[in-house]
Amino acid sequence: MNIPAELKYTKDHEWVKIEGDTATVGITDFAQGELGDIVYVEIETVDETLDIEEVFGTVEAVKTVSDLFLPLSGEIVEFNEALEDEPETVNSDPYGAGWMIKVKFSDASQIDDLMSADDYKALIGA
Repeated sequence: MNIPAELKYTKDHEWVKIEGDTATVGITDFAQGELGDIVYVEIETVDETLDIEEVFGTVEAVKTVSDLFLPLSGEIVEFNEALEDEPETVNSDPYGAGWMIKVKFSDASQIDDLMSADDYKALIGA
């Protein structure tokens, strides 16, 4: 299972890559594996400002729909529009081309509450 050490993680299986005052967010390799074949990613919150742990979208797999929870409060500034035509990219490359949103976060102290790769491995029993 792929759990890159340079990323941060949430208990809801999102990964977070911090770059300046912006965070790129997607779902983890573990999450995409549990969901199975992803057929649709719905993000309708671009240009909205949301609080930490609010639902920012959903991911639909063949057998289930799962909410996506914002890991840091802030404004959603970008959606990976390539996922509209190729949602299966989340399965094949969850940490690269399968990223979902970019958030301009408003409270950098929230980063300290995210999990390290080792903490996330412990959470999922990897």
